[in-house]
Amino acid sequence: LIRKEKVDLLFLDIQMPQITGIEFLKSLSNPPMVIFTTAYSNYALEGFELNALDYLLKPISLDRFMKAVNKALEQYDLINQESGSSSAGADEDFFFVKADKKLVKVRYKEILYIEGLKDYVIIRLEEGRVITLQTMKSLEDKLPSQLFKRVHRSYIVALDKINALVGNMIELTEKGQAKHIPVGKNYRDELLALVNDKRL
Repeated sequence: LIRKEKVDLLFLDIQMPQITGIEFLKSLSNPPMVIFTTAYSNYALEGFELNALDYLLKPISLDRFMKAVNKALEQYDLINQESGSSSAGADEDFFFVKADKKLVKVRYKEILYIEGLKDYVIIRLEEGRVITLQTMKSLEDKLPSQLFKRVHRSYIVALDKINALVGNMIELTEKGQAKHIPVGKNYRDELLALVNDKRL
């Protein structure tokens, strides 16, 4: 079926009769996106080395399953966007936020990072800043996940503005100076997985 049809996403167990999921994936010349499902955590590294999208450890909770599926959907949309077949609106490069009693246009490419401060959010730009009354979660949900990443309870960073990872800190440039942003322990693994995808 995989050889004959276009398959978008494959959920692949590792321990199977006659052949393992890892052996099966290695046998495919043009594999689809793969999410491994297994009861054995010791296969995780090998799975990621084969560019598996995610690794679900049994028993799989609905929340964890949905997180993996949404990750696959984002990857699917990104692939389609890069091939020029993105859905309507995917090429928009800005959004509006309410600030200073008006709606202010913010361009994605101008954002360095976003800082949460109680009920306010500070959008730090290459030139200046925008302060808006909303939560980090509400803003995070509106931002394209392929461009921005939540790295801390109080910070979202623009991925293309990251210069380096130094321990548990992200280094970027703000007003010509090095700026360091902490990486929360709950966000570190996802950030490292993202960085490893880009590493040569």
